[in-house]
Amino acid sequence: MSCKVVVGAQWGDEGKGKIIDILSRDADIIVRYQGGNNAGHTVVIGDKEFILHLIPSGILRKNKLCIIGNGVVIDPDALLSEIDILEKKGIKIDGNLVISECAHVIFPYHKVMDKRRGAHIGTTGRGIGPCYIDKMARCGIRMIDLVNPESLKKKIYANLEGSEEFNAEQIYNEYLKYGKKIEKYLANVSQVLNKAITKKKDILFEGAQGTLLDIDHGTYPYVTSSNATAGGACTGAGVGPTKIDKVIGVVKAYTTRVGEGPFPTEFEKLLMEKIRTKGKEFGATTGRPRRCGWFDAVIVRHAVAVNGLNEIVVTKLDVLDEMDEIKICTGYKYKGKLYKNFPADIGILENCAPVYETCSGWMKDTTLVTKYKDLPGNAKKYLTRLSKLLNVKIGMVSVGSKREQAFNI
Repeated sequence: MSCKVVVGAQWGDEGKGKIIDILSRDADIIVRYQGGNNAGHTVVIGDKEFILHLIPSGILRKNKLCIIGNGVVIDPDALLSEIDILEKKGIKIDGNLVISECAHVIFPYHKVMDKRRGAHIGTTGRGIGPCYIDKMARCGIRMIDLVNPESLKKKIYANLEGSEEFNAEQIYNEYLKYGKKIEKYLANVSQVLNKAITKKKDILFEGAQGTLLDIDHGTYPYVTSSNATAGGACTGAGVGPTKIDKVIGVVKAYTTRVGEGPFPTEFEKLLMEKIRTKGKEFGATTGRPRRCGWFDAVIVRHAVAVNGLNEIVVTKLDVLDEMDEIKICTGYKYKGKLYKNFPADIGILENCAPVYETCSGWMKDTTLVTKYKDLPGNAKKYLTRLSKLLNVKIGMVSVGSKREQAFNI
């Protein structure tokens, strides 16, 4: 039996979907524990591409139980649409999906609030933040309420009291219909998981976004509204920390982020376009172009610490195949002071100068490599240097989007 947590160790979009898909081969249960449909996990199987927003990546493998935990906020319309798309592609959902009855529900008013308030920090506008706000304000509506007409009506009318913008009766009727369709998936997820642990099942916990977008440990306020770090797996799924055996962080061989916020290693325009095009760096959820930059060892060391990472997976190494020189940020300089550790002061992050060391590129195609020993010498040197700077071992390397384009070290 093992319980593994997979987290993003940068600003999200590190390729977690593919890595979770690979690891789910040996798992019995795959659990999504935070975030909402602002996340996007892309998995390529053969010539088919699957983009998942709420349902765990493990749903693409047969006979796997996939769970959406209580820490996730759910837009019922988005969830049912995702189920419909997967079923049309031949993916079995019924019997393979369980949803926490304690997960909070996104309503139309959350989306309106998000678009009004969240634009300056680059949110997706899908109502995620406002839904979490209601959760913390103890006026949120949970999945279990969707199957309790009396409770649902009471809470919707209370939340919309005095509002002329939204029709409470219309929303009530719409969400009551959602509840009837979703009821068969609802369960006490904490009980399901703890029983599975007792039975020695292998469980994989799937994080969304990345460490530097964590509400507590990220580049606040340019963050998401949940705990995207490994600790979120316990609170977002209802299992104790003593049950977690291993935490795996996923990083790109360079760095990206979407939306607003500080980015010390961001490329200049020409290199940005080159890497963005080669790496297909466009958001799976919004389609927005990702900002790209050199690998930042400062933020990843921070991720190693706050997640307690046992190892990391390096993805998109192939995107650097045509670079004759590759830089790694090892620290920040600000007002004459050198920062080796991640600073909480957003002003430092916005105005610092990155300190780089330069590695020689390998200038060879790595996309057909299937074993670590067959990587070009300079690619292996680059990975070795990253491991040393981060003080954590690299367990796997990915050199393309397909399942088979990854290998253990």
